[in-house]
Amino acid sequence: MELVRAERQGEVARVTLDRPDKLNAVNNAMWDRLRELFGEIDADTSLRCVIIAGAGERAFSVGADISEFEQNRSSVEKARSYAKRTHAALDAIARCRHPVLAEIRGLCVGGGLELACCCDLRIAGESARFGIPVKRLGLVVAYSELQPLVDLIGPANAMEILLEGDVFGAQRAYDMGLVNRVVPDAGVRAEVEASAARICEGAPLVARWHKKFTRRLMQTEPLTAEEIDESYACFGTEDFRIGYQAFLAKTKPEFRGR
Repeated sequence: MELVRAERQGEVARVTLDRPDKLNAVNNAMWDRLRELFGEIDADTSLRCVIIAGAGERAFSVGADISEFEQNRSSVEKARSYAKRTHAALDAIARCRHPVLAEIRGLCVGGGLELACCCDLRIAGESARFGIPVKRLGLVVAYSELQPLVDLIGPANAMEILLEGDVFGAQRAYDMGLVNRVVPDAGVRAEVEASAARICEGAPLVARWHKKFTRRLMQTEPLTAEEIDESYACFGTEDFRIGYQAFLAKTKPEFRGR
């Protein structure tokens, strides 16, 4: 049985963590599949947006499968090896060229929250719950896993999540900037799909550039002349011609991704 399902809805790919009986805990095979799948999705330039969701209503994901801890984290060496697997999956999501939306219902904790932080937008139901209570396990969130959280909500909020170890509600997550919107539970999927539709209406090359540029600006190294020059590449695209001509004609543009 496929525990990470992928389906296509027009220009949108929907990726579902399909293990609801385990609160969508991510086991080794699922981490590997996420890495492979997002490599395929990234290469598909006909796509314009990606949605990640958890099956069922109880959880987006509770993160790593605790039943595999003996296998994966019972020694320093095992933990290093396991980190290569999980970091590769999280990096594939973060580096995907297409905008990625997290559709969050129920629990979004531990590695599940780390996964959500690698997405570009997060939309949650009112009863969603968040946290990284690893203080109870005696383990540390590694640098590469912590970076997206700190980038998203700042060091003070990240420290609150890690040091206090609480599991908190959607409104607190919104106040922190952890999620973009909170909507009634019954409307989460509709709101995420509406957001994806709005993204798909725009020029796909522009969405990819904006994602790339925003992530680059979060790095400390100065921009190179080549990177600055890339800001003007859009003016040489067919989509720019389509866009400005449609604007002048007061018609809806039909972008082609070229």
